[in-house]
Parts: sequence; C-alpha cells; structure tokens
Amino acid sequence: MTSALTLPERDDVVTDDTRFGALRSHDRFDYLPITARDTYRWPNGARLAVYLGFNLEHFAFGEGLGANLGPASPQPDVLNYSWREYGNRVGAWRCLDLFDDLSMPVGAVLNTSLLDHCPELVHACVARGHELIGHGHTNAHRQSDFEYAHEHDLLAHCRARLTEATGHTPTGWLSPWISETHHTPDLLSRTGYRYTLNWCHDDRPVRMRTAHGTLWSVPYPQEVNDIPMIVGRQMDGAAFADMIVDNFDEMYAQAEHPTRGQPLVMGIALHPYLVGQPYRLRHLRRALTLIAQAAQRGEIWIATPGEITSHVASVSVDQPDTVMG
Repeated sequence: MTSALTLPERDDVVTDDTRFGALRSHDRFDYLPITARDTYRWPNGARLAVYLGFNLEHFAFGEGLGANLGPASPQPDVLNYSWREYGNRVGAWRCLDLFDDLSMPVGAVLNTSLLDHCPELVHACVARGHELIGHGHTNAHRQSDFEYAHEHDLLAHCRARLTEATGHTPTGWLSPWISETHHTPDLLSRTGYRYTLNWCHDDRPVRMRTAHGTLWSVPYPQEVNDIPMIVGRQMDGAAFADMIVDNFDEMYAQAEHPTRGQPLVMGIALHPYLVGQPYRLRHLRRALTLIAQAAQRGEIWIATPGEITSHVASVSVDQPDTVMG
C-alpha cells in the first residue's frame, strides 16, 4: 500500500524548476492596478466618460457564423438570418432616432459589407456625425482564423473602403467576434489604426506596445453588452436596462469619489437586432435618458471612442512609445 505521503514514481513528472515560474504573457502592456490613479480629467472637468458602441453587422445568407435567436438550423437558417437582418432594416433606424432624440454621439462599429448591402445605413451614421469604427468585412467569419497576409489585407481593406465610400477614415477597430491572432495589435498599428476595442481588461484606456508604436486600448464591455447578456444569459430588456443604470451609477460614484476619484470609461455595447426590438428599445430609452440627463448637467462626458483616444493621448504622462522587436 502506498503511503498518503509517498507517491509512486512516474516517468512523466515535470522536474524542471521553472514549472512554477511566470506564465506566458502577451507583453503588450504591464499590470497596473486600478488603485494607481490618473490625475487628468475628461473635457469639461468630468471624471466619467461614456460611449455607445453601436454594432452594425451583415451576415452571409446560408453560410458562416452569426448570433442565434433559436437553435441553429441547417442552412439556409432563415429564422436566425432574418432575425439579425431586422436590425439593419428596422432596429438600427429606430436606435438612430433615439440617439438623435438624446443628442448622443455614437461609435458606429460596422462591417464594410454593409456598403454593398445597405449603404443608406452607413451614410445615415455619417450624416449624423457619428464615428465610424472598423469591424471587419462581415461577422460571418472570425478574424482569428485568418493567416497573417489575409489579416493584413482585411485591416487595410476596411480602412480604405470606408474612407473611399464616406470620406471618413476610421482610426479604431473591433474585430469580428472580438477575435485576434498574435499579430493583430502589430497589424493594426501598421495599417494606421490608433486604437482597439478588443480588450475588456480595465476601466481606463491603456497604452499597448506594438512593433509599430503605440496602440491605445479603449475599454469595450463584455458585461454591459446586449449579446452576452440577452442572448447568452437570456436577460430580458428591462433587466438589461437596469444593468446599464446600475453600472453607470456605480462607475460615476467610483470616478467622483472624494478621496480616490479618477477618470474612467464606461462603454455600452449595442446591437440593433437586439435593442432595436420595440419592447427592448423602450427600456433602452429609459436607461440612456438618465445618462443623457447627467451629461446635460455637465456631470459626465458622452463621447466616441476616437474622442476618448485623442484626449487620453494628449494628456498621457506614461512612458514613451515602446517598440517591440
């Protein structure tokens, strides 16, 4: 019988002393606790910046990936395809009207395939002065599946196509399905993007190191986000609106704390095939109205991710750009 304190010998036991050492890292930024407070403020003296990430997406019919309302069916999956298409035909336009009513600028995170499918929607965002943010060509494919050259071409194509079609060159990026390769930050900087929304690791913008200089990471929410909450956790529209309000109230209290206040960023991620449904839009209206009223009182700054990036870059006292490799 083997003693509880004496294990049998095994040939595959790791004996290298480094087995309990530091784990593999991305080396894009260093650990910095939230208690290491920044001292700058957002415009108008605000300490909380809020932005809307309005995701406008197009999906191939009869193939590829896509969020599902019900169980996936054999292709062509008409139920789930048409449910998502409702966002482009109806939901997005109702959301744009809501943003107009509340005078809220938006970061329009969009697929370039929309320029072939429904260019009117893209141009409506431009006409309203919303920021255009690259989001791949389609959400039917994951960016992490691409080889290096394909990924480079995707980033360059989206930037050039949006510039040509709208006259506005995107400076920000959110990968389809928030999927990256190990090269994505380097390729973003190489192709001219200034910031990424892919990371959700902080409540502040973070300077990332790349082979081509600085890339800013602007916090993009995976909690205050209608897909994981409504589709993943099956939360109803009222509960999601309550989540937005609760998150806003707590972040405002943290940002404006009398002894440990600091500039923070709150993003709200929205997809029109979800929040553009009439009963959910009613609850979203309630939540965003409270935030808009706080902005009107001068208590917060409602901005776009690009504006947030420009401001933090102008006041940053971090170390100079660090070039990798």
